[in-house]
Amino acid sequence: MNIFITGSNGFLGRHLKEYFQNNYFFYKLYIPSSIELDLYDEESVDKYILNNKIDIIIHLANRGGDRNSIDMKNATEYNLRIFYNIAKHEKNVKKIISFGSGAEYGKHKPIVAAKEDDYLKIQPLDEYGFYKSITSKYIEKSEKIVQLRIFGAYGEYENYKFKFISNAIVKNLFHLPIIINKNVYFDYIYIDDLVKIIDWFIHNENKEKIYNVTTGKKTDLLTLANLVNATSTFTSEVKVLNDDLNNEYTSNNDRLIKEIKELTFTSHKDAITKMRGYFSYNLENLDKNTIINDPYLKKIENMWKGK
Repeated sequence: MNIFITGSNGFLGRHLKEYFQNNYFFYKLYIPSSIELDLYDEESVDKYILNNKIDIIIHLANRGGDRNSIDMKNATEYNLRIFYNIAKHEKNVKKIISFGSGAEYGKHKPIVAAKEDDYLKIQPLDEYGFYKSITSKYIEKSEKIVQLRIFGAYGEYENYKFKFISNAIVKNLFHLPIIINKNVYFDYIYIDDLVKIIDWFIHNENKEKIYNVTTGKKTDLLTLANLVNATSTFTSEVKVLNDDLNNEYTSNNDRLIKEIKELTFTSHKDAITKMRGYFSYNLENLDKNTIINDPYLKKIENMWKGK
């Protein structure tokens, strides 16, 4: 099987590459860098997919959607263009797996146990959520594309400077306080579980077009910070700067559970323990100054206002 992964150098892409290499060594992976293939160039994408006789496309590449890109503007046009450059080839491949976001439900308001069709009730105010909602509407009418909607995936390789769980683990390793702007309930999924779910969708026929790929169980940042301390020999001070809760960001995953009946999830404590080992091993290579200054903490509130 020939599998083409866009955005293969990103967080999820790196994990997918390792998973395929360890479990499906007989598959051929096509993982071009942005220098090797410009996804914005329609003709180049056409040639790449057709010349390499791609069977499965896993489309991960996009810009925006995290603390590292809060100030990014005009991402919608770029992301949509590369999405449509990929989506047009559903007639030439067996399946395209695309990735949505909980931001499609509108992060300017609480998102509580959202069901897949709830994204049709409101337009997101932020560019990233708006772009993702457009792709979902297109995929609803497609034949061979499935949208896996993610709320909060975490794990090794993620950007520890910006992602809360990794950031908290690294702060604890450096014996620093863990700082929370506002406590908030999320629906987090560990990367190992997410990769296995993607594997299922590659090898099985899906009944629906869109799935909330989540645990379906909410947890708050304060609980996660306490789990970081519970898995450590050092106890970091946990500071919450604002007493009120931020907008909830959780989903209903009944559709996913109905589809993959044998699905189980890694506990957050077990996942954090594994991640601690990874970051501890790589501690000397981490940017301690950025962790101390935490420049994105001041901007994080804008992510919840649709700015």
